[in-house]
Amino acid sequence: MASLFKKKTVDDVIKEQSKELRSTQRQITRDRTALEKQEKQMELEIKKMAKSGNKEACKILAKQLVQLRKQKNRTYATMQAVNKKMDPQKTLKTMQDFQKENMKMGMTEDMINDTLDDIFDESGDEEESQDIVNQVLDEIGIEISGKMVRAPAAGKNVPGATAASSKGATISDDEIERQLRALGVD
Repeated sequence: MASLFKKKTVDDVIKEQSKELRSTQRQITRDRTALEKQEKQMELEIKKMAKSGNKEACKILAKQLVQLRKQKNRTYATMQAVNKKMDPQKTLKTMQDFQKENMKMGMTEDMINDTLDDIFDESGDEEESQDIVNQVLDEIGIEISGKMVRAPAAGKNVPGATAASSKGATISDDEIERQLRALGVD
């Protein structure tokens, strides 16, 4: 039985995961860079508002700056979490374990199929097939086992066969009926 899953090599899976990891890292780096730019702009804006004496605007911008820095710190934590989860050695071990178990499952499946095939072959399929053939032949009026054994062979055993062939005469209807009765055909 064919496997339902497309088999991937360990190297293929590692390449895919590495590609996804690099893509995620680039996106996090871009986000972090954008946050750093916003942070610098806010710091400049806070200084500008402080020089102009607008304390209320400074407080609002300072709160936004604190939120921005927290967000930036979360990106660092996210990056560390991704690196920890995507440890290539752990991934490689997991994939090797998966591949080993997949091979075991395939071998087990083959053994089960072979065993089932052996069981079904030994279960009397040939006898059952012969019984079906005999039943069909009986239904259409041909009995193989009983009547064919009792049928006389052509030649010496058939009374009048040699006489008819040597004389060139035809066999009479009475002779044919007698031979059919001897065969058991009514």
